[in-house]
Amino acid sequence: MRNVTFIIGFLLYSLVCRAQLTTPPIGGNKKASVSEQIGLTTVTVHYDRPGVKGREGKIWGTPIAHYGFQDLGYGPGKPAPWRAGANETTTITFSDDVNVEGKPLAAGTYGLFMNLGEQETTVIFSKIVVSWGSFYYDPALDVLKVTVKNQSLDRSVELLTYSFVNQTDSSAAVALSWEKRMIPFTISVDLVGQQMASFRKELLSKPGFTWPSLVQAATYCLETSHDLNQGLIWADQAINARYIGQKNFQTLSTKAAVLTALNKPDEAKVLMTEAMPLGTLNELHQYGRSLLAQKRNQEAYAVFKTNYDKNPNQFTTNLGMSRALVALGKPKDALPYLQAALPQAPNALNKTNVEAMIKAINEGKSN
Repeated sequence: MRNVTFIIGFLLYSLVCRAQLTTPPIGGNKKASVSEQIGLTTVTVHYDRPGVKGREGKIWGTPIAHYGFQDLGYGPGKPAPWRAGANETTTITFSDDVNVEGKPLAAGTYGLFMNLGEQETTVIFSKIVVSWGSFYYDPALDVLKVTVKNQSLDRSVELLTYSFVNQTDSSAAVALSWEKRMIPFTISVDLVGQQMASFRKELLSKPGFTWPSLVQAATYCLETSHDLNQGLIWADQAINARYIGQKNFQTLSTKAAVLTALNKPDEAKVLMTEAMPLGTLNELHQYGRSLLAQKRNQEAYAVFKTNYDKNPNQFTTNLGMSRALVALGKPKDALPYLQAALPQAPNALNKTNVEAMIKAINEGKSN
């Protein structure tokens, strides 16, 4: 009798121990996560992936993925939305504040539930992040709800999948795809605001002890036409800050460009007069190209001419002079510079471009 009792006890102990071991998720629902950066914000979805398993046409609007709120037969017995996945609660994490379908949502981790419908779905972001499915869903813990249109898919997706689609620099749609339906909701961020805040923070630490970082931040203000006064402060620091400020072509020309954007052309001109003798061949060439892009053709010609006088009869300066003269409506004057540049071309692509420019001038098609 003692032996039987011992054996039964040992078997029960073995079963308990076995139940504590790590095994694959029940039902064959694979665990998954997907993450992407939108602007400077990282968005991550953790979920379990149920399969269609031959149930095409029997997924949506059935107990598998039920429409509306239903009593799921477990937990508190209150009507609940779909779990938007399988097994544990699907979660979504934002490293920074975002907008979801244009509505603000603070940084953090949220449980993801869905109030499904035939044509549209309400996506629910909840404070519930550690639970099983949606059995313990509580509407009092909802943080945000957005309603989106369901989309049909041409091909069936076997395993439920979250992915990022329709990306831009500052937005992307998080899309749930399963069987022949996709449910996307758009996440967007204030990219410029984030970037400016990041610059302010970073410039207080190691990056702020170098003038190139200050030039980079000031240039961003220029490129986005955002907070040009702050850009001017950074540009000035790149020149004059103690220990790190330097007067060189990049720092002086950056401040001049900001002053120009602030409608202070006279101050900008003084700085560029100081900057020009400090410019390298490539710096002057790129500055001239930027002036051409702004249709400031006469100023561009002066820069290209200065560069040519400093670095005569080189491929880059010959090409610069030709571009400036063509922009000024003097293609025939540009032709000798192009002919000089042709044998100087550093590679086949440059040679082809010069040949095309020569051909266009000879055919009267350069303007």
